[in-house]
Amino acid sequence: MEKQSKNKAIVLFKGNQIRRHYDEEKELWYFSIIDIIQILTGSSIPKRYWSDLRNKLNKEGCQPYDKIVRLKMVSEDGKMRETDVADTETMLRIIQSIPSPKAEPFKVWLAKVGYERIQETTDPERSINRGRANWQKMGHSQKWIQQRMMGQEIRNKLTDYWKDNEVKEKDEYAILTNLIHQEWSDLSIKEHKNLKKLKTENLRDHMTDAELVFSSLAELSTRQIAEAVKAKGLEENKIPAIKGGQIAKNARLELEQKTGKKVVSKSNFKSIGNKKLKQLN
Repeated sequence: MEKQSKNKAIVLFKGNQIRRHYDEEKELWYFSIIDIIQILTGSSIPKRYWSDLRNKLNKEGCQPYDKIVRLKMVSEDGKMRETDVADTETMLRIIQSIPSPKAEPFKVWLAKVGYERIQETTDPERSINRGRANWQKMGHSQKWIQQRMMGQEIRNKLTDYWKDNEVKEKDEYAILTNLIHQEWSDLSIKEHKNLKKLKTENLRDHMTDAELVFSSLAELSTRQIAEAVKAKGLEENKIPAIKGGQIAKNARLELEQKTGKKVVSKSNFKSIGNKKLKQLN
Protein backbone atom coordinates (compact mmCIF):
# COMPACT_ATOMS: atom_id res chain seq x y z
CA MET A 1 0.00 0.00 0.00
CA GLU A 2 1.39 3.38 -1.02
CA LYS A 3 0.44 7.02 -0.60
CA GLN A 4 1.86 10.25 -2.08
CA SER A 5 3.83 9.90 -5.35
CA LYS A 6 5.50 6.83 -6.79
CA ASN A 7 8.91 8.08 -5.59
CA LYS A 8 7.96 9.50 -2.21
CA ALA A 9 5.61 6.93 -0.72
CA ILE A 10 4.34 5.56 2.56
CA VAL A 11 4.25 1.81 3.09
CA LEU A 12 2.66 -0.08 5.95
CA PHE A 13 4.18 -2.67 8.27
CA LYS A 14 1.41 -4.23 10.35
CA GLY A 15 -0.56 -0.99 10.30
CA ASN A 16 2.41 1.27 11.01
CA GLN A 17 3.41 3.89 8.45
CA ILE A 18 6.95 4.07 7.12
CA ARG A 19 8.08 6.87 4.83
CA ARG A 20 10.30 5.92 1.92
CA HIS A 21 11.81 7.47 -1.21
CA TYR A 22 12.97 5.84 -4.43
CA ASP A 23 16.14 7.21 -6.02
CA GLU A 24 15.71 6.55 -9.74
CA GLU A 25 19.35 7.23 -10.58
CA LYS A 26 20.73 4.78 -7.99
CA GLU A 27 17.72 2.44 -8.23
CA LEU A 28 17.45 2.24 -4.42
CA TRP A 29 14.67 2.65 -1.88
CA TYR A 30 15.52 4.84 1.13
CA PHE A 31 13.54 4.35 4.36
CA SER A 32 12.98 6.76 7.25
CA ILE A 33 15.15 5.49 10.11
CA ILE A 34 13.03 7.25 12.74
CA ASP A 35 9.85 5.54 11.52
CA ILE A 36 11.45 2.11 11.69
CA ILE A 37 12.98 2.69 15.12
CA GLN A 38 9.61 3.74 16.50
CA ILE A 39 8.04 0.50 15.25
CA LEU A 40 10.81 -1.75 16.54
CA THR A 41 11.30 -0.12 19.94
CA GLY A 42 7.90 1.37 20.71
CA SER A 43 9.80 4.44 21.94
CA SER A 44 7.78 7.62 22.51
CA ILE A 45 10.88 9.60 21.55
CA PRO A 46 12.38 7.67 18.61
CA LYS A 47 14.52 10.69 17.63
CA ARG A 48 16.33 10.47 20.97
CA TYR A 49 16.76 6.71 20.59
CA TRP A 50 18.19 7.15 17.11
CA SER A 51 20.48 9.98 18.24
CA ASP A 52 21.99 7.74 20.93
CA LEU A 53 22.31 4.77 18.57
CA ARG A 54 23.82 6.94 15.83
CA ASN A 55 26.47 8.24 18.22
CA LYS A 56 27.22 4.67 19.28
CA LEU A 57 27.59 3.52 15.68
CA ASN A 58 29.77 6.49 14.88
CA LYS A 59 32.13 5.85 17.79
CA GLU A 60 32.38 2.21 16.80
CA GLY A 61 33.28 3.22 13.25
CA CYS A 62 30.34 1.20 12.02
CA GLN A 63 30.16 1.08 8.21
CA PRO A 64 26.36 1.65 7.97
CA TYR A 65 26.81 5.03 9.66
CA ASP A 66 28.75 6.31 6.62
CA LYS A 67 25.90 5.38 4.27
CA ILE A 68 23.18 7.30 6.11
CA VAL A 69 21.86 10.27 4.11
CA ARG A 70 19.36 13.05 4.77
CA LEU A 71 16.31 13.60 2.61
CA LYS A 72 13.25 15.80 2.90
CA MET A 73 10.09 13.88 3.77
CA VAL A 74 6.62 14.87 4.90
CA SER A 75 6.56 15.31 8.68
CA GLU A 76 3.62 15.06 11.08
CA ASP A 77 2.81 18.73 10.55
CA GLY A 78 2.57 18.18 6.80
CA LYS A 79 5.75 20.11 6.01
CA MET A 80 8.79 18.77 4.18
CA ARG A 81 11.59 18.31 6.71
CA GLU A 82 14.99 16.65 6.50
CA THR A 83 15.32 13.28 8.19
CA ASP A 84 17.89 10.49 8.27
CA VAL A 85 17.22 7.69 5.77
CA ALA A 86 19.00 4.50 4.76
CA ASP A 87 18.79 2.08 1.87
CA THR A 88 17.63 -1.50 2.41
CA GLU A 89 21.08 -2.99 2.98
CA THR A 90 22.12 -0.27 5.43
CA MET A 91 18.78 -0.40 7.24
CA LEU A 92 19.09 -4.14 7.75
CA ARG A 93 22.48 -3.60 9.40
CA ILE A 94 21.13 -0.87 11.66
CA ILE A 95 18.30 -3.15 12.74
CA GLN A 96 20.88 -5.65 13.97
CA SER A 97 21.87 -3.08 16.60
CA ILE A 98 18.30 -2.75 17.89
CA PRO A 99 17.10 -5.42 20.37
CA SER A 100 13.49 -6.09 19.44
CA PRO A 101 11.23 -9.15 19.07
CA LYS A 102 9.92 -7.53 15.88
CA ALA A 103 13.37 -7.41 14.29
CA GLU A 104 13.28 -10.72 12.38
CA PRO A 105 9.80 -10.38 10.80
CA PHE A 106 10.65 -6.79 10.01
CA LYS A 107 13.85 -7.83 8.22
CA VAL A 108 11.84 -10.18 6.00
CA TRP A 109 9.30 -7.43 5.27
CA LEU A 110 11.99 -4.82 4.56
CA ALA A 111 13.86 -7.10 2.20
CA LYS A 112 10.62 -7.73 0.30
CA VAL A 113 9.54 -4.10 -0.17
CA GLY A 114 13.09 -2.98 -0.87
CA TYR A 115 13.42 -5.63 -3.57
CA GLU A 116 10.51 -4.37 -5.68
CA ARG A 117 12.62 -2.32 -8.12
CA ILE A 118 15.36 -4.98 -8.29
CA GLN A 119 12.76 -7.37 -9.68
CA GLU A 120 11.90 -4.81 -12.32
CA THR A 121 15.51 -4.60 -13.54
CA THR A 122 15.47 -8.33 -14.34
CA ASP A 123 11.96 -8.14 -15.78
CA PRO A 124 11.51 -4.63 -17.29
CA GLU A 125 7.92 -5.39 -18.26
CA ARG A 126 7.01 -5.14 -14.57
CA SER A 127 8.21 -1.54 -14.48
CA ILE A 128 6.46 -0.64 -17.73
CA ASN A 129 3.16 -2.13 -16.59
CA ARG A 130 3.42 -0.47 -13.18
CA GLY A 131 4.09 2.89 -14.77
CA ARG A 132 1.16 2.55 -17.18
CA ALA A 133 -1.17 1.54 -14.34
CA ASN A 134 -0.12 4.51 -12.19
CA TRP A 135 -0.60 6.98 -15.03
CA GLN A 136 -3.98 5.50 -15.92
CA LYS A 137 -5.10 5.96 -12.31
CA MET A 138 -4.15 9.62 -12.58
CA GLY A 139 -6.51 9.99 -15.53
CA HIS A 140 -3.97 10.09 -18.35
CA SER A 141 -4.92 9.02 -21.87
CA GLN A 142 -3.08 6.30 -23.79
CA LYS A 143 -1.67 8.99 -26.09
CA TRP A 144 -0.26 10.91 -23.10
CA ILE A 145 1.21 7.72 -21.60
CA GLN A 146 2.96 6.92 -24.88
CA GLN A 147 4.39 10.43 -25.00
CA ARG A 148 5.53 10.17 -21.37
CA MET A 149 7.30 6.86 -22.01
CA MET A 150 9.00 8.19 -25.13
CA GLY A 151 10.17 11.23 -23.16
CA GLN A 152 11.57 8.97 -20.44
CA GLU A 153 13.60 7.06 -23.01
CA ILE A 154 15.05 10.35 -24.30
CA ARG A 155 15.81 11.34 -20.71
CA ASN A 156 17.54 8.01 -20.04
CA LYS A 157 19.81 8.42 -23.05
CA LEU A 158 20.82 11.88 -21.81
CA THR A 159 21.63 10.69 -18.29
CA ASP A 160 23.53 7.73 -19.77
CA TYR A 161 25.68 10.23 -21.66
CA TRP A 162 26.27 12.25 -18.49
CA LYS A 163 27.17 9.13 -16.54
CA ASP A 164 29.72 8.11 -19.16
CA ASN A 165 31.23 11.59 -19.36
CA GLU A 166 32.22 12.55 -15.85
CA VAL A 167 28.98 14.15 -14.64
CA LYS A 168 28.30 13.17 -11.04
CA GLU A 169 24.94 11.62 -10.30
CA LYS A 170 22.21 13.28 -8.26
CA ASP A 171 23.47 16.83 -7.54
CA GLU A 172 25.10 17.54 -10.92
CA TYR A 173 22.33 15.77 -12.82
CA ALA A 174 19.88 18.04 -10.99
CA ILE A 175 21.88 21.18 -11.86
CA LEU A 176 21.97 20.34 -15.57
CA THR A 177 18.32 19.23 -15.65
CA ASN A 178 17.22 22.46 -14.03
CA LEU A 179 19.34 24.47 -16.47
CA ILE A 180 17.72 22.76 -19.46
CA HIS A 181 14.27 23.22 -17.99
CA GLN A 182 14.76 26.90 -17.21
CA GLU A 183 16.01 27.58 -20.72
CA TRP A 184 13.07 26.05 -22.56
CA SER A 185 10.26 27.02 -20.16
CA ASP A 186 11.57 30.27 -18.59
CA LEU A 187 10.89 28.64 -15.21
CA SER A 188 13.04 26.62 -12.85
CA ILE A 189 11.71 23.16 -11.98
CA LYS A 190 10.70 24.47 -8.55
CA GLU A 191 8.87 27.44 -10.07
CA HIS A 192 7.10 25.15 -12.56
CA LYS A 193 5.99 22.85 -9.73
CA ASN A 194 4.77 25.84 -7.73
CA LEU A 195 2.80 27.03 -10.77
CA LYS A 196 1.06 23.66 -10.89
CA LYS A 197 0.66 23.61 -7.09
CA LEU A 198 2.73 20.44 -6.74
CA LYS A 199 4.75 19.43 -3.69
CA THR A 200 6.21 15.91 -3.64
CA GLU A 201 4.69 14.91 -6.99
CA ASN A 202 6.79 14.24 -10.08
CA LEU A 203 6.52 17.31 -12.35
CA ARG A 204 6.56 15.31 -15.58
CA ASP A 205 3.60 13.24 -14.41
CA HIS A 206 1.61 16.47 -14.35
CA MET A 207 2.78 17.96 -17.64
CA THR A 208 0.46 18.50 -20.58
CA ASP A 209 1.19 16.86 -23.94
CA ALA A 210 2.85 20.06 -25.16
CA GLU A 211 5.02 20.44 -22.05
CA LEU A 212 6.23 16.85 -22.44
CA VAL A 213 7.08 17.42 -26.09
CA PHE A 214 9.16 20.53 -25.47
CA SER A 215 10.87 19.01 -22.45
CA SER A 216 11.86 16.02 -24.59
CA LEU A 217 13.02 18.27 -27.46
CA ALA A 218 15.24 20.19 -25.04
CA GLU A 219 16.82 17.01 -23.63
CA LEU A 220 17.23 15.40 -27.06
CA SER A 221 18.93 18.55 -28.38
CA THR A 222 21.14 18.74 -25.29
CA ARG A 223 22.40 15.18 -25.74
CA GLN A 224 23.09 15.54 -29.44
CA ILE A 225 25.00 18.81 -28.93
CA ALA A 226 26.96 17.30 -26.02
CA GLU A 227 27.87 14.30 -28.18
CA ALA A 228 28.95 16.57 -31.04
CA VAL A 229 31.30 18.64 -28.86
CA LYS A 230 32.29 15.66 -26.66
CA ALA A 231 31.42 17.56 -23.48
CA LYS A 232 32.82 16.14 -20.24
CA GLY A 233 32.09 17.08 -16.65
CA LEU A 234 29.59 19.52 -15.23
CA GLU A 235 30.99 22.80 -16.57
CA GLU A 236 31.41 21.61 -20.16
CA ASN A 237 27.93 20.06 -20.17
CA LYS A 238 26.32 23.31 -19.06
CA ILE A 239 26.86 24.75 -22.55
CA PRO A 240 24.93 21.96 -24.40
CA ALA A 241 22.25 22.17 -21.68
CA ILE A 242 21.73 25.87 -22.36
CA LYS A 243 21.82 25.48 -26.14
CA GLY A 244 19.51 22.46 -26.07
CA GLY A 245 17.05 24.33 -23.90
CA GLN A 246 17.19 27.34 -26.21
CA ILE A 247 16.31 25.21 -29.24
CA ALA A 248 13.15 24.03 -27.49
CA LYS A 249 12.41 27.56 -26.26
CA ASN A 250 12.55 28.99 -29.78
CA ALA A 251 10.16 26.28 -30.97
CA ARG A 252 7.87 26.97 -28.00
CA LEU A 253 7.77 30.70 -28.68
CA GLU A 254 6.99 30.12 -32.35
CA LEU A 255 4.12 27.78 -31.49
CA GLU A 256 2.75 30.24 -28.92
CA GLN A 257 2.87 33.00 -31.53
CA LYS A 258 0.97 30.88 -34.06
CA THR A 259 -1.69 29.63 -31.62
CA GLY A 260 -1.95 32.49 -29.14
CA LYS A 261 -1.77 29.94 -26.31
CA LYS A 262 0.90 29.47 -23.65
CA VAL A 263 2.62 26.07 -23.57
CA VAL A 264 3.63 26.20 -19.89
CA SER A 265 0.43 25.45 -18.02
CA LYS A 266 -1.00 25.58 -14.50
CA SER A 267 -2.89 22.35 -15.19
CA ASN A 268 -2.18 19.21 -13.20
CA PHE A 269 -3.50 15.69 -12.68
CA LYS A 270 -3.78 15.79 -8.90
CA SER A 271 -7.40 14.67 -8.87
CA ILE A 272 -6.60 10.95 -8.92
CA GLY A 273 -9.45 8.76 -10.14
CA ASN A 274 -11.22 11.72 -11.68
CA LYS A 275 -10.00 10.74 -15.17
CA LYS A 276 -9.92 14.44 -16.09
CA LEU A 277 -7.32 17.13 -16.23
CA LYS A 278 -7.97 19.51 -13.36
CA GLN A 279 -7.78 23.10 -14.56
CA LEU A 280 -6.31 25.57 -12.09
CA ASN A 281 -6.44 28.59 -14.41
